Amino acid sequence: MDDRSNELADFLRTRRARVTPDQAGLPDDGRARRVPGLRRDEVARLAGVSTEYYTRIEQGRAQNPSPEVLESLAGTLRLDPSEREHLTDLLARPTPARRAPASPQRVRPGLHLMLQTLDHVPAFILGRRTDVLASNRLAREVLTDFDALPAPRRNLARYYLLDPAARERVGDWAQIAAETVAILRLEAGRSPHDRQLADLVGELTLKSPEFSTWWNDHRVLRRTHGAKHYHHPLVGDLYFSYESFQVPGDTDQTLCVYNVEPGSDTTEALRLLTNWTAPQPTQTPERGA
Repeated sequence: MDDRSNELADFLRTRRARVTPDQAGLPDDGRARRVPGLRRDEVARLAGVSTEYYTRIEQGRAQNPSPEVLESLAGTLRLDPSEREHLTDLLARPTPARRAPASPQRVRPGLHLMLQTLDHVPAFILGRRTDVLASNRLAREVLTDFDALPAPRRNLARYYLLDPAARERVGDWAQIAAETVAILRLEAGRSPHDRQLADLVGELTLKSPEFSTWWNDHRVLRRTHGAKHYHHPLVGDLYFSYESFQVPGDTDQTLCVYNVEPGSDTTEALRLLTNWTAPQPTQTPERGA
């Protein structure tokens, strides 16, 4: 099998491994179970296809399974929306690799202005591969100063997994880092020829002790909303409810906003942080001085 077929096979194997016969409503047939979760023939029976056909799907040899078959498989394997999207991506016939690298992503001026308008909460824009394309001042204070890094290093996954300071600053670090790996895995299914993504995965594999374990469990995730906790060295614990939105006009860009409860301790902490870290105005020399 080629790399794409291996990806599909590993994904389906890990998904069926987590569904027990009891969960699927299957009676004990008395046979010794040599694999965790469901066997191929059990998945096939529950999905209403032949074992031979399901095996061809799992091995990447089935051409264009029908939407009905994919829906039945997704239900049998209890796939969530991100996993259903990933399965569709892996089964799609990939487009030929580009000869030239993709052009750098740009954030249009109106979005830069919007980030500055959101000056009371952290906000930033992510591009492909979790690249940080733009951020406001509070985002740089709460996470890290991405603007101070060389452009190729401004990446959220690289920050979470490779920056030692992230482990101290990010509450529930292991959960957040693992979720970020799942986001990269989803993108890898959609963009199999992304050379920069492959390079990032290679770097994280070599430098992060945890990355390979999370990558190989084939978890996928599209982040839309949730909670975040950070510990800032100046103002202490910060708690956010984040929302993520695809940028209109560019589905490869995501606006992330970290909201806070009005009147909360985090609101007061952000006010203090804003005041303490505000750039000092430069004094203009008096005329004649």
